[in-house]
Formats: sequence, structure tokens, C-alpha cells
Amino acid sequence: MISVVIPTLNEAENLQPLLERLLAETVVPEIIVVDGGSDDGTPQVGLSSGVHFIPSPAGRGVQLHAGAAAASGDVLLFLHADCRFPQGGLARIKRVLSANPECIGGNHRLIFDGTDSFSQWLDGFYAWIRSHGVYYGDSGIFVRRAALEAVGGIRPIALMEDFDLVRRLERYGETICISDPPLVTSSRRFEGRHPVAIVWGWLKIHALYYLGVPPSRLARIYDSERRADHSPTTDTMESVNRVSSDSPITKGGIT
Repeated sequence: MISVVIPTLNEAENLQPLLERLLAETVVPEIIVVDGGSDDGTPQVGLSSGVHFIPSPAGRGVQLHAGAAAASGDVLLFLHADCRFPQGGLARIKRVLSANPECIGGNHRLIFDGTDSFSQWLDGFYAWIRSHGVYYGDSGIFVRRAALEAVGGIRPIALMEDFDLVRRLERYGETICISDPPLVTSSRRFEGRHPVAIVWGWLKIHALYYLGVPPSRLARIYDSERRADHSPTTDTMESVNRVSSDSPITKGGIT
């Protein structure tokens, strides 16, 4: 069985269509919604859909950790509430893992739903870093339970919980990226932010992470810079490409 873990915080509008898609899948999943204290009706959406609902302190790492602990499936799939999960996606995961018994898990090719040039550039950038063994929670990470337990599970840290997990998975065994069907994610996090500032912030957080800055401190820096950066998004992809081309990436995994 595939257990789907969805962390939420004020995601009522996005959670409803995601649950409807998952409940319509031919492969019947266990669905666990872990809510960080929503006040917009998210709990009611989860409870009325008949899925497992777990209240939790806010924080994606904490919520994912709680959801994984409650899951009973032999495969776990972690989804963001604002994604559009592809029809037949659960069956595709099942087929991939059955056909590749040495594969411990993986993720999906990611497509951003924005129509601006930065969102389109991100589609290619995410494909490039995936070829070097780097991917994030917004791409629908799935993993065999045995492998997740072997690497120590999801750590309840304040930031970079997905990157932390991926690094351990890539060291542990082979992973695969499902390119068809892709997973569509929201570009809303980039609205009103300058592309160069977004990429610079990404590089800065990763550099500080590698230098050993505690995740709690990284989370404060991340939140502060996102609040400060509300300049209009412009077509500055040449500058973004210059910044990102110098980013250090550790290679690993398969596509």
C-alpha cells in the first residue's frame, strides 16, 4: 500500500482538489493530512473527506515526521497541498518500483504552473539539478518504508528537511525520477519576488546549510528574506543563469 502524507497550513482551497484526485486513483492509498494549526477550514476539508487527519505543531519537517510515523504503507509518498498530482500517478509509482526492485524511491519531474519566463526557466533548472541527484519535497518524493527507516526517517527540523532526506537517500541507494506523468506545482511562492533575489537566496541558504548553520537559524533567515523581497518580477533570466551556473551540486542518483 502507498501512504500519502500531506502537510498543511491554511490550504483548504488547494487540499480539496488534491484529495479528490487521490481518492479517484485506481490504486487505493492511505492518505494522511498533517495540519499545522490551520484556521481557514483545512481541518474540515480533511475530516469530511474521510482521510486520516493529524493535528501537529507548525513546521513542514515536524509535520512530515509525524505523518511518516503514522503511516502504515510499505511505500510513502510526500506531497505538497498545492500540487496537481497526475491522474494514474499512484499506479505509475507502483509499476516503477515493481519493475526496479533495486530502486529505493525517487521523485517526479516537476513543472511549475506559472506562465512567466522565470517559472519556465525553473522547469529546466529543476531538471538539471535532478540530473545531479538534487530534488525537493515539491516534486513528490516517494520512498520504500524499509529505505526510509534505514536512513533514519524524516528529521523534524525547521528548514531543509527535504534536502536533508534526499542527501541521505541518494547515498543509500538508487533512485529514479518519473518523467511521465510529471507533477505540477504552484508558482505562488515566487509571486512579487525578483528572480535574481530568489536564486541568490537559494544559494545562500544552501551555502549556510553546508557550513553547518542550524536549521532553526536558517528558517529565520529564509522567512526574513522572503518578507523583505517583494520587488516586481522582471525578465532578468540572463542574470539568473549567471548566478545559478556557479552553484555547487553534488552528483548522485539516476534519472
